[in-house]
Amino acid sequence: MTGLGFSFALILAVAYRYLRVAEDPRVDEAETLLPGSNCGACGEPGCRAFAEKLVAGQVSPGHCTVASPDIVDAVAALLDVDPGGRERRTARLHCAGGKAQAFQIAEYHGFESCRAASLVSGGGKGCAWGCLGLADCRTSCDFDAIEMSPNGLPVVDPVKCTACGDCVDACPRDLFELVPESHHLFVQCSTPLAGDIALSLCSAACDACGRCAADAAPGLIRMEDNQPNIDYSAGGPARPDATFRCPTGAIQWVTGKQFQEQPRLSPRHGS
Repeated sequence: MTGLGFSFALILAVAYRYLRVAEDPRVDEAETLLPGSNCGACGEPGCRAFAEKLVAGQVSPGHCTVASPDIVDAVAALLDVDPGGRERRTARLHCAGGKAQAFQIAEYHGFESCRAASLVSGGGKGCAWGCLGLADCRTSCDFDAIEMSPNGLPVVDPVKCTACGDCVDACPRDLFELVPESHHLFVQCSTPLAGDIALSLCSAACDACGRCAADAAPGLIRMEDNQPNIDYSAGGPARPDATFRCPTGAIQWVTGKQFQEQPRLSPRHGS
C-alpha cells in the first residue's frame, strides 16, 4: 500500500510539473486592487473571476460599478488598458403601497418573512401584487443598502447599493428591478387592475388612465396590461412631464431614494 501510494504521488507530481497552466500574476494584483465585495454586480461570481476576465481582456475595469474611480484607474494602469465603464445601477421597488396606502383584509401573525406570508393568505394585504413589508430584501442585502421605512416599505440607498440582485431574488412578488441610475422615470406599482378596482385596493395604485403615456415623448411609454411600460430605447427623452398628471403618484421622477419627496422639476429640466 505504501508503494502504491508513493507511485500515485509521483504520477501526480509529474502531471502537475508538465501539465499545469501558468496563471498570469496580474490576476492576483488586479484582484487585490478590486473592492473584494464579491457582489456579482459585474456579472461574474466574484472579484477573482472578474480579475481573470480583466487580464484576458474580456471586460474593462469600469465594469466594476462598485469600485471608486481611483480603483478603476489603478486597475487600468496595472493592465495598461482603457478604464472603460458601465453606468451604475440600483435596485428600485415597483410598489408604493405601504401601510398608509394599501388596504388590509387581514392581520398576518406568523414567521416574519415575505416568502412565508405569501404562502399564507398573501400576508393580509388586499393587493395580491404589492409589497408585503416583512423585509426579506433587507435581510438578503449584505451591504446594508436597504432599510424599512415607517410606512412598511423597503428603501434602497443608491450610494450603498451594488446592484448585486440579491433583493431581486429574495422578493417573492418580483417587485425589485435593477435599473441604471439615469433612468429617473419609474412606475411604483405592479397591479394589472385598472380604475376603481385598483384604487379600492391601494390609493397609490396605477389606475391605467394613460395620462403619463400621453404626456411623455412619443413611444417612450406604452400602456400594456393596464401598466405603463417605459421603453428608454424608443429614443424619446424621458422628462418629469409624464408624472405631472398622474392622479395617484404611481409614476414618479426618482432622483435618489424612493418614497422621499422629490424635487418638482419643470419640463425644461428633464433629462
